[in-house]
Amino acid sequence: MRMGPAIVESFDLTGRPRRLVIRLDENGVAPLYEQLRAQLSVMVAVGHLVAGSRLPTVRCMASALGLAPGTVARTYRELESDGALEGRGRRGTFVVDEPPHSEPLRQRRERLSSAANRFAFELRQLGVDREAAHQFLNEALDRSAEDEPHP
Repeated sequence: MRMGPAIVESFDLTGRPRRLVIRLDENGVAPLYEQLRAQLSVMVAVGHLVAGSRLPTVRCMASALGLAPGTVARTYRELESDGALEGRGRRGTFVVDEPPHSEPLRQRRERLSSAANRFAFELRQLGVDREAAHQFLNEALDRSAEDEPHP
């Protein structure tokens, strides 16, 4: 098993790569499947794993984390029982449309809209045109992605 955080590649609904940063402590009190379950559950609840996203395969996740495939399979089964994930046979395991304990989609859209409105207002106040605004936003998103740990 790897020490420190592990990076597991995943993809969102648009096909954009997402990095799942998983930290497991083999000396921890909680079993490894429970540590993984808790972290994936939080990622679903806060929207890092959005509704409809496909999780990495059991084998891919197990390999990236240095775990037995049965450990990851147990984690996925428990998250299905919790109502956060849905197994679709050979198509994979997906985040359900309205995961329990997640921010309702309507509220999330409202927060996103509000953040976008604040950003647009600030840019107007600064006299920034649409093209420059897109450039600044893209640069900020790139910097944010660079701040994520890499394997």
